[in-house]
Amino acid sequence: MSRIHEALKRAEQERAAAQGGQAPGFAPAVAPEAPPVIPESGEHAVARPGSPSTFSAAASSFSGAFSLDSLLGRTPKVDWQPDQKAMLFFNGNESGRGTEEFRTLRSRLYHLRENMTLKKVLVTSALPKEGKSFTSANLAQVLVRQHGRRVLLIDADLRAPRLHLMLGTAPAPGLAEYLQGTSDEFSIMQRGSMENLFFIPSGDQISDAAEMVANGKLKILLQRVEPLFDWIIIDSPPAVPVSDAGVLAKACDGVVMVVRSNATPIDMARRAREEFPDQALVGVVLNGTNTETTPYSRYYYDAYVKQASPESKS
Repeated sequence: MSRIHEALKRAEQERAAAQGGQAPGFAPAVAPEAPPVIPESGEHAVARPGSPSTFSAAASSFSGAFSLDSLLGRTPKVDWQPDQKAMLFFNGNESGRGTEEFRTLRSRLYHLRENMTLKKVLVTSALPKEGKSFTSANLAQVLVRQHGRRVLLIDADLRAPRLHLMLGTAPAPGLAEYLQGTSDEFSIMQRGSMENLFFIPSGDQISDAAEMVANGKLKILLQRVEPLFDWIIIDSPPAVPVSDAGVLAKACDGVVMVVRSNATPIDMARRAREEFPDQALVGVVLNGTNTETTPYSRYYYDAYVKQASPESKS
């Protein structure tokens, strides 16, 4: 009986092929292309900057770690032209104004790290123009000043990015291209003259920033690259005007909020704080306390004390 069935099956297939069609009830002769299989470890195919990519949901599901050789060998080195006034640690003046405050901030973060997981830090503010990008950039610089420390700085402010201007580099390809699935990790990451400092710019401007931030791919990106870095500093949009910061914080270990002295309204600071759970907010940077020089001349940091009274948390 089986021989008869096989003969009928072959005859049906041959007849369908001769008619240029497909036999009913049978799979096509050429199966549709299967999604690429991503290995548990190692590298995957990379898209070149500015070109369409096959980097898809299949690639995004990969959760393994890259090797250090991959990071150094495939991350392009870019000739950054940093703004010497904004980037405090690029000008070679180790005792310049503001540098000691960032060293204090670094020490406080390491102190917190002794009692909690703290590697991915989101830096935000209540409102625009309070100094969050300046804080993010210089925090990344002071962290990488410690010998052997590797730091990744990410501009996740897809609405009004500033970090690429401070570093003096191109804004794209960047995070926006990764979130849209048109670029992979290597093609959006760059490194410059400061050893062990890596940067992912915001990318080209997009109209659906909120949807892109919420699509879950940033968390995948962080999972993939996290093992290669000692710290990952993420500059986010301000917390009150848009929802991005609250979404981004869910992919991070802690949040540092920048408050501008004599400028940030108290009710706005409270609203921003409410965007994050108590355990997420690890500290506050007070910016602009010395108005006689420059708005960025003085930065102070207060560790967030979880045991503090409700009055001290407001």
